[in-house]
Amino acid sequence: MMLRRLLTNTGWMIGARGVNAVLSMVYLAIATRELGPERFGLFVIAFTFAQIVAGFCSFQTWQAIIRFGQDEEGRRTVTGFAIALDLAAVTAGIVIAAFVLLFFGQAVLLPEKMLLPTFFFTVASLLAIRSTPTGLLRLHDRYDRAAYADATTSIVRATGAGIAVFLHPTIQSFLIVWGAAEIATAAMYWWLAARTEPIHLSRISLTRLPREQPDAWGFVWGTSLTASLAIASRQLLVLLVGVFGGPALAGIYRVASQLGEGLLKLSQALLRAVYPELVRNPDTAKILVGKITRIAIGTGVIVVLLGLVLGEWLIMAVAGREFVGATIPMIVLAGAASVELVGASLEALLVARGRAISNFVTRAIPLTVGLASLPWLLEWFGVVGAALVVLGTSIVTVTSLAILTRRLRA
Repeated sequence: MMLRRLLTNTGWMIGARGVNAVLSMVYLAIATRELGPERFGLFVIAFTFAQIVAGFCSFQTWQAIIRFGQDEEGRRTVTGFAIALDLAAVTAGIVIAAFVLLFFGQAVLLPEKMLLPTFFFTVASLLAIRSTPTGLLRLHDRYDRAAYADATTSIVRATGAGIAVFLHPTIQSFLIVWGAAEIATAAMYWWLAARTEPIHLSRISLTRLPREQPDAWGFVWGTSLTASLAIASRQLLVLLVGVFGGPALAGIYRVASQLGEGLLKLSQALLRAVYPELVRNPDTAKILVGKITRIAIGTGVIVVLLGLVLGEWLIMAVAGREFVGATIPMIVLAGAASVELVGASLEALLVARGRAISNFVTRAIPLTVGLASLPWLLEWFGVVGAALVVLGTSIVTVTSLAILTRRLRA
């Protein structure tokens, strides 16, 4: 019964991501062909900057809601705590974005005319933080509603990109479309969450939950720091590729990651589906993790083989000949995503057992080494070097997760 529910919930998320994957090829093709490598690279830098700020400032409140919201009173308290964290994140993010763009905008290769559009897009990304409504939907196993909300992003992007082509296909117009997609998705999430669980705004507080649950802050910081590492390993890497290699190289790497890391989204979906089941049924965790890991290994092997056979054709079909240099990095990133897929259930097990800080440390050390080596790897291997950072980090991390979970079971 538990495995069936898990696979059903995962299926809803995969279905939404399947829709997003198809539509993402549409809007990616439009953006790359209309802007070209150099301007698309600048768009990628602006987009990535906003994602980094939103990612570093936001909290993984969905995990806190599932951990502390198993009864009605707990749900009210943890939801108020989560909303308070979201409000603090938005405020902090706006201040940080304004400061960085004002004083260090040129350091990230953004021309002066791009600073204000990038700031407004960052504000939209912050306002679109939706971890809290996501947690409410997952707590009630309403993955179907979350799937509908997730599909909003790609639908708005694909539609808006098509309109932008006929009106005025500039970097700014694509940023407006992407920002509108973020806001629309967040609005859909909150609307569906409110229909699922009444949201009591009077319970908004940063102090009530920690008084009732002494480990609340430790859990929230542990899960959020781990999520920040995910941002660093993906989004910050794109930005650093642009800083060290130029906007065009950042654009090529972004195309490679958009297509090659599709399996990473599957691993994230698996993590989000497995985690609630491990919280509810800790006694059957070992059996569940074993089954999911075997499924993940088979899926990863198939995807990497498809990348080897169809990779160059896919790049040519979606982005065009100017981005053919993204082929090998795409295959390497698909390999990294396959490794992460295997580790998704192991990570969920650690977090469900309250080992969020251990999970953070496990990811932090190899990522720090990888980012430090990036300038040399770019010099030696070009954009492939950035993909090798991700692959090496994933291998070391998942190996460490396997060792930790084995000790935890013992």
